[in-house]
Amino acid sequence: MRWIVIFEDSPLMQEVRRHHEADHFAYLRANTAEILVAGGLREGPETSFSGGLWILDVTSRARACELAEQDPYFVHSRREYRVLQWGKALADVEAKL
Repeated sequence: MRWIVIFEDSPLMQEVRRHHEADHFAYLRANTAEILVAGGLREGPETSFSGGLWILDVTSRARACELAEQDPYFVHSRREYRVLQWGKALADVEAKL
């Protein structure tokens, strides 16, 4: 099943990002079989990150939560997140990023 995780950053998250970015990227790379797409969210190109978004292909909501809570950014910040089941419209159209 496909799920999305939407992360919300606190004001302290910028410091966490600075110190743990390499570990976070290594974690994402190690889990590409389940975390299909991941990236930061911000108001615009010149603003600080305010959260993140993942698209997952996992067996359950519990697995999505487990992946989110093992991410180094979460481990060091306990940032808020939401997990929602997601279905892609136009299944016959391939999405390219």
